Amino acid sequence: MNCYSQKIDKSQEAKLKSLLQEQGAVFSSVQNALWRAKTTGFCATYYHTGKFLIQGAEVSDIADKVQQMLGVNTPQQSTKSQDNTLSDLNIPVCHIGSDESGKGDFFGPLVIAAVLTDEQSTKILTEAGIKDCKKVDDKNISKLAAVIKNNCVFSVITINPLKYNELYAKMNNLNRLLAWGHARAIENILEKKDCDYALSDKFGDEKLIQNALLQKGKKLHLEQRCKAEADIAVAAASIIAREQFLKGMKELSLRYGVNIPKGASSQVLETAKIIAQKFSKDELKNAAKIHFKTYSQI
Repeated sequence: MNCYSQKIDKSQEAKLKSLLQEQGAVFSSVQNALWRAKTTGFCATYYHTGKFLIQGAEVSDIADKVQQMLGVNTPQQSTKSQDNTLSDLNIPVCHIGSDESGKGDFFGPLVIAAVLTDEQSTKILTEAGIKDCKKVDDKNISKLAAVIKNNCVFSVITINPLKYNELYAKMNNLNRLLAWGHARAIENILEKKDCDYALSDKFGDEKLIQNALLQKGKKLHLEQRCKAEADIAVAAASIIAREQFLKGMKELSLRYGVNIPKGASSQVLETAKIIAQKFSKDELKNAAKIHFKTYSQI
């Protein structure tokens, strides 16, 4: 478990803060919440609604202590995945969601997309069945992507393998590369329409994206949360990103005359060997992410 959320009455706030202080947490003020408490192992936020959220490596241990403090004996009743609670955490109706596709795939591009939703588009996307792309069959992605593109302001950043390898060599850190892509996608939205809140799935320190944002984005309140794909804007972004990733994979299959598999499986390794033998190992820089272990196995 890397997320825990629980509604905690404000009469328990002092007791909660005391518990977190005993764990060595440092408190700070935060926009859209009463306070935030951090240690090297977790980040806890207490919202105006009474919603309490913990994220990080030590979530389970702290969640157990909170439940004991509250006298809760059944973890299943109070420990929820964040996808059930996002709507309660003060996310504005009009906001930007961003997500990526291709991060864990040896072949193909890394695609980051951002989508802005408001009251009207949220209703349309919900009725169309927009949800996290991992819950959608790839054959239906294009149809859903068309609904999003016809009703929302969106932006897509496609980092093809050659460019990806160049950027990764410079940054030497996938989270920094992701942050750069998320920031560019969000900035592109802000060039088209003003917005003061953005949400993305948690992949690293949210300061990475914040620091990569340009002038317009510096005024934005940005958050990263576990299971953020439950939010309609992030889910829409995941669909748009997936569509572009699938297009990239199809183009590679046509270019090399072989079906390019997704992921990083043994089948992927065999396909990489075929391309290396037919063209050259160096050619894989144009087709794949060469920092993957798969590349060194060829």
